[in-house]
Amino acid sequence: MDALHTDLYQLTMAAGYFHRGMTSRVATCELFVRRLPRHRRFLVAMGLDRVVRYLEGLRFTDEQIAYLSAIPALADAMTPAFCDYLRSFRFHGDVWAVPEGTVFFPNEPLLRVTAPLIEAQLIETFALSAINHATAIASKAARVVLAAGDAGVMEFGTRRTHPDAAVDAARAAYAVGCVGTSNVEAGMRFGIPVHGTAAHMWTMAHPTEEAAFEGYVAVFPNAAILLIDTYDTLVGAARAAAIARDKLKGVRLDSGDLGALSVAVRRILDDAGCASAKIVASGDLNEHRIAELRRAGAPIDLYGVGTDLVTSIDAPSLGGVYKLVEIGGADPAAAGERTPIAKFSEGKATLPGAHQVHRFRDKAGKLARDVIALDSEPVGPGAEPLLAPVMKRGARVAPPQGLDAIRARVREQLGGLPEALRRIDDDPAPGAPFAVEVSAELGALVETVRARVVAGAG
Repeated sequence: MDALHTDLYQLTMAAGYFHRGMTSRVATCELFVRRLPRHRRFLVAMGLDRVVRYLEGLRFTDEQIAYLSAIPALADAMTPAFCDYLRSFRFHGDVWAVPEGTVFFPNEPLLRVTAPLIEAQLIETFALSAINHATAIASKAARVVLAAGDAGVMEFGTRRTHPDAAVDAARAAYAVGCVGTSNVEAGMRFGIPVHGTAAHMWTMAHPTEEAAFEGYVAVFPNAAILLIDTYDTLVGAARAAAIARDKLKGVRLDSGDLGALSVAVRRILDDAGCASAKIVASGDLNEHRIAELRRAGAPIDLYGVGTDLVTSIDAPSLGGVYKLVEIGGADPAAAGERTPIAKFSEGKATLPGAHQVHRFRDKAGKLARDVIALDSEPVGPGAEPLLAPVMKRGARVAPPQGLDAIRARVREQLGGLPEALRRIDDDPAPGAPFAVEVSAELGALVETVRARVVAGAG
């Protein structure tokens, strides 16, 4: 039912291709991010699985086709023949992609689609929506996880974003290393650990804080994490320890000077024999605040991060684009018939041809440089190709990867970042933060296509 989750102009162009007899043309399009947001030194690829599931199920229902026929901008094109085409529409293309959880940089293709022209066109909006959002959240969450170090991070942001976006945000955050989410739907759908305690309303609904704590422990004797800052945090900590005793799994701080309070609360808990109880901190946290708390030695075991994470508040949008890089005849296998395509708009130029990204590491295993090359071009020893086949003729080539595998990839990828890229301060890194090169063969092709375009314009 996602067929109409698109921009109108995708459908007007699709109808135009159909009526102009261009349905047999084969196009290759690539999705990439032109530049890093100012507060980022790297990005983490996410959202691919959502796109593949969309491609597998992409259909137009009779109700949707009837609605499209009533749109004035489409009305002339919604002939019986085009309606029949939409009714039988399926995605038949090939897809290559950078696996979810991979660190990447500007202008490196995350997704490469080779398909009949209409199919390659129609999927643009959904692919960008899914990947831009999930990648933005994953990249923010990675910074938070790096800042937290050995402490855990829980994603707590459902109430700060759209309900559907919240589920995807929870998946992206968990994939890059958060220990769980408060979002129950995401927990059921993706098998993510679900965490939560009680809100201040629970305490305020009881006549006293003691009564609130006693009631909560009575209902949840094996999962008692008590919110202790409703009235007086230190008094709350003492009451929690006295009431729950060995059943106390932890306490949550949601306000005030979290650094000083966590030290005092830790002392109260330890003195009361609750040394195993964890301290959870929440309340307008982000990577910078967490880093400050850890530098100060705050004994916080878990951080709940909400608004800043699920909105990627310092870089709320990602400039991913999806561009035609090659067009050919009716046979996807006939590479010789394909014409490389590029645009040369100022600040929006693209690279012609279908591409592969090759990664090189130094002797210590850290990322050293990436090379964007033509997909058929040999690059040399030691190169790790990043794009892998995902779909062939509209069908998956392998089962979807589970989140455990993606989490393992993220750990490896973040561990391979040079220290300059792991920094979370907002100051732009001096010079280029990471070397992304264009191969000599691709560079030569750029000039060939430029000359062809200039000659054509003349």
